[in-house]
Amino acid sequence: MCRPEHFTVSYSINPWMHPEDPTDTNRALSQWHELRRVFERLQFTVRLVEPGRGLPDMVFAANGGLVVDGTAYTARFTFPERAPEADLYADWFRAAGYDVVAAEETNEGEGDVLLAGDALLAGTGFRTDTASHAEMAALYGREVVSLRLVRPDFYHLDTALAVLDARPGHEHIAYLPSAFDDASRAELERRFPDAILVDEHDAKVFGLNAVSDGLHVITAARATAFQHQLREAGYEPIGVDLTELLLAGGGAKCCTLVLRDRPTTAEEAR
Repeated sequence: MCRPEHFTVSYSINPWMHPEDPTDTNRALSQWHELRRVFERLQFTVRLVEPGRGLPDMVFAANGGLVVDGTAYTARFTFPERAPEADLYADWFRAAGYDVVAAEETNEGEGDVLLAGDALLAGTGFRTDTASHAEMAALYGREVVSLRLVRPDFYHLDTALAVLDARPGHEHIAYLPSAFDDASRAELERRFPDAILVDEHDAKVFGLNAVSDGLHVITAARATAFQHQLREAGYEPIGVDLTELLLAGGGAKCCTLVLRDRPTTAEEAR
């Protein structure tokens, strides 16, 4: 995670951002701290990246890269306003001991790539180039499922789809069907016939920009219908107010980059 010390909306790179409207950095900090407290109550280990001055969107750590099997694949941002973030996150990965692979293709990290079982669900259409999907497949040796986003207000995969249970054989997701093209929607229906389909209202308050440990689902406080759906499916939703960060098009998942270490084999454990 990265504290929103410099959070504001000073430019517009998605439909949520309106620089002419006021933002409150202190309110953003307060809301972010509450999200962090929720993670810590759930006994998540939270590691912090130092915010870069002049980088108001660096709070959205999910876009800083992708970490799977102990290897960090760096971001290459679409817009120049965010480009300097990539090096700061890559430096942090190296200092933390991860193997770092510099991306050749445009991608915005875990904002557009979500692990579900053994496969990587990978968004494209607005921020991440499909060429990066092939790059990730070669790097991680995993199936990469390309999904095309068609609505500018759901510009990253993690705004339109949440992985609720990532365990192989138990994969379960929630998503907004209208955010995807016909082929991608058909692929999601085939792979996840029991997926939770979220309505327009709860998607627009970034209910799908959620973090799940397989039981607890941290989502937008205003996504009340989605929370009801989650309870019916056996999950425990936790609503968090991140409305100030939504002014830049971000929510709980945007603020969170999952660090997936390389699995320890029995031989290594000995």
